[in-house]
Amino acid sequence: MEKMSVNGKDYEILKLLGHGKGGYSYLATDGSRNYVLKQIHHEPCSYYTFGNKIEAENDRMEEKYFSQIKEMCGKLYPLNLNIDYECNNYMEEWNFENWGIKYWSKTPEFLKYIEDHK
Repeated sequence: MEKMSVNGKDYEILKLLGHGKGGYSYLATDGSRNYVLKQIHHEPCSYYTFGNKIEAENDRMEEKYFSQIKEMCGKLYPLNLNIDYECNNYMEEWNFENWGIKYWSKTPEFLKYIEDHK
């Protein structure tokens, strides 16, 4: 099986979970626990333009954010909720009315996706 190393620790890749605008997500294990590893890519994306993802977020996190995020996660995780955090400027094309409604409402597109991925 394929292996990946993160910060000097090796993980065995169990399977590819998905591929999005930011990278590839893999189900991985260290032998005792499973994790999701995200391999960031810099491939062109027709519907999203960005620069270097690491540089874009470097130095944008203020120290106080870490305690706020930990507190928020302490409330979210027991409810099995997850938030994918990104640092981007606001863009109308990605607001709820232009994008989110297709994914967060019971639209025909959303319901078809759910049916196709049972």
